Amino acid sequence: MANAPVFLKDAKELLTNHGFSTSDTWYHGTSSALVDSIQKQGLKRSGDRALKNAAKKTMATIGNSYSESIEPVFLTQSKELAFYWAEQTVRNRKVRVEIEGNEQPAVLSVRFPEKLNTKVKPDVGAASLLLLTEGEKFMAYLAEIYQENGFGIPEIDLMKADRLEYLSTLGMAYYDADISASYIELISD
Repeated sequence: MANAPVFLKDAKELLTNHGFSTSDTWYHGTSSALVDSIQKQGLKRSGDRALKNAAKKTMATIGNSYSESIEPVFLTQSKELAFYWAEQTVRNRKVRVEIEGNEQPAVLSVRFPEKLNTKVKPDVGAASLLLLTEGEKFMAYLAEIYQENGFGIPEIDLMKADRLEYLSTLGMAYYDADISASYIELISD
């Protein structure tokens, strides 16, 4: 299940008894179809316009209004975890967007200067996601990564967890601003 390509497997270096360690390098999982645009324009809050437009059309079709919220850029300290989210992005695009070509998961590194790195925050809002089927799948993927690297299944009480546990245990973070392309690089083997 933890099927990240070998060149993205970094949990062995990052995992400790206290979860994933952090540095000034973060990762973002996306679709290969979006990489060129991201490399030119950077990572934009609220992300994939095609997915947002598909949601808007769906809501209009069923007679509901759609108000777009501005979401932050979601990050993780692990390439391996970013790959999971990249796979989800590709899957969501295949289901909701008419796509051309063969989209693949892509992982981007984001390296901030110290001043901006302090603005990366633990994603406590992920608690609501983790209560859904998508969250259960992520937790199973995460548990496999922990076990592959000699650690027990991560335990977290989503309602009582300290903010930093979302970052250290789950590898979930966000940056609440657009990210300049100058800080972004595509990870490849």
